[in-house]
Amino acid sequence: MFAKLARTALVIAAIGVAGCNDSSMKDFAPHANKPLPEKILASMKAKGMTRTSPVMARIFKEEGKLEIWKAKTNGRYDLVASYDICKWSGKLGPKYTEGDRQAPEGFYTVRPAQMNPRSSYHLAFNIGYPNVYDRANGRTGSHLMVHGACSSSGCYSMTDAQIEQIYAFGRDAFQGGQTEFQIQAFPFRMTAANMARYRKDPNYEFWKMLKVGYDNFEITKVPPKVDVCEKRYVFNQVAPDGETFDPTGACPATTQPDSLKSAFNAYQSTYEAAFNGAVKASVPAPKPTIGGIKEASIVSEWSKKRARGERVPIDPPSFNADGSVTETARMGRIDSPAGRKMAALDAEKAAKQKADEQRLAAIEAAKAEKAAAKALAAKTQALAEKQTARINSLAEEEEASAAAEAPVATATIASSPDAAPAATQAANAGESRTTRLKKKLLGMFGG
Repeated sequence: MFAKLARTALVIAAIGVAGCNDSSMKDFAPHANKPLPEKILASMKAKGMTRTSPVMARIFKEEGKLEIWKAKTNGRYDLVASYDICKWSGKLGPKYTEGDRQAPEGFYTVRPAQMNPRSSYHLAFNIGYPNVYDRANGRTGSHLMVHGACSSSGCYSMTDAQIEQIYAFGRDAFQGGQTEFQIQAFPFRMTAANMARYRKDPNYEFWKMLKVGYDNFEITKVPPKVDVCEKRYVFNQVAPDGETFDPTGACPATTQPDSLKSAFNAYQSTYEAAFNGAVKASVPAPKPTIGGIKEASIVSEWSKKRARGERVPIDPPSFNADGSVTETARMGRIDSPAGRKMAALDAEKAAKQKADEQRLAAIEAAKAEKAAAKALAAKTQALAEKQTARINSLAEEEEASAAAEAPVATATIASSPDAAPAATQAANAGESRTTRLKKKLLGMFGG
């Protein structure tokens, strides 16, 4: 169904510059010549691919993935490897200007001359930013790479082991005759759910444009033919004989294979139904995105000051949805005499502030401990007094009760010799009863 389009795409890809020959490859650094692992080669063979068959790459920022796809014998591409991106800088959204620290989004082309086997970042290749679309829209920047060393200031950085394999895929494809390979860089997988999440984002219209290319590849599994006219991407469009695509001019009348039109319309119908359902569903909150050229310009100015050795916040400023700008108070250290001097003063100031805070905290802790001890003593005293009062009250009640139960003498004729001792014993008995009661009560109340 798509064989014609596949052949067309392969022919168009051949328009690029001549590929590397074996002698140029021999000049590469040793780690640039490492072969792909046997496991990957076996997987490729099982899928109908050769080591030197054409290759392409897809990047998804939010998911942090870099995918490698290779052509099978039928001309369609299949996924052969997926890598976790070690680091990419900036936010979701395209790169606008030099110094905005954004990793590019769009459709880019890598040719042999862009491969760097002696990169300071182990291995690298330039993704080709700015491309025709970027230049038509006045976007600037340079040296945007996929490289190793896991360090990024606008690039897509991998581990050294990962970049050795990714580099090998491109190297082998060039050796097989491919003259250029495509890199598709997206903010996220352009599913209905993700597009619904970001439908209110200022970058949404740009992402909708990228999605057309994304959808074309999802349908055909062949890298789309990419052109630019009216300052926008167009995909798999064929201009009439004698006409070309002017990046800043009007788009010519174009045609497209009927089979592709039909497949694209069916794909869109399914997508729209899923999108409408996703709008009503509960989805994860969007990730931070760049606020257009305004935020890019603010970050770019920060980068310029930093490059000049000026003292700037350690993190770049961030543009908020309400138009305000957030800057961190922590200043970065610049490797210059003035920067080192200021860093030393800041460190001294921070140490003094920390010591003062610790001293005040110790004073407050001592005050709190003293107040707590005083409160505990007062509480204990009040409880003891309450217990004593209760004991005395119960004792008095017991004495009153005992007195009420004692017999009352109505007459006395003569004193018996045993009368006095009996009275004394009765008194002692009463006193003994009271004493026992107090001791009992004290025992009950912890006295």
